[in-house]
Amino acid sequence: MFTGIITDIGEIVDIEQRGDLKARIKTGYETDGIDLGASIACDGVCLTVIALGPDWFEVEISAETVSKTNIGHNHWETGHKINLERALKVGDELGGHIVSGHVDGLAKITSIQDEGDSTRVTFAAPEHLAKFIAPKGSVALNGTSLTVNEVEGASFGINFIPHTKQNTTWNSMQVGDAINLEIDTMARYVARLQDYATSS
Repeated sequence: MFTGIITDIGEIVDIEQRGDLKARIKTGYETDGIDLGASIACDGVCLTVIALGPDWFEVEISAETVSKTNIGHNHWETGHKINLERALKVGDELGGHIVSGHVDGLAKITSIQDEGDSTRVTFAAPEHLAKFIAPKGSVALNGTSLTVNEVEGASFGINFIPHTKQNTTWNSMQVGDAINLEIDTMARYVARLQDYATSS
């Protein structure tokens, strides 16, 4: 489990297809404190550490994961920066919201507009996920826990404050980017309960 609070920006330093896709990610984490088999959220995708170096870790990415995330949209290449978060430990502060690292679909950036020091970004969500997104609710986008400002149909808006832009990869966003979207776990269960009540 994760919180959606980004704690490092990693860089893809090597990526190749050897059976599954394998990526080496440079990190500021102290890698001697990371265990083989540990989970790290990489742009919101929960991946397992299979090798470690002094300032890098390697992950293996299945074809299923590639097909369901922006990894398969030419985002992951050498030099590409990604948001990182290590798995939540018992007793850690839950500063964002509960995030599983299982991407539900891809949202697309449709507009970017600066408002003072902040930036208002509009996203188009997949139709089947739009019902789970509510004003003032939470979503995880590229692993970042964010609050939804407004929703109109399948479109929703997020306001990025300077701190978020400075400490994540959101300072390099562009219109048309495909973004990993994970809906709020609570929203998923509420919708399921409503569906069950309606069908009963």
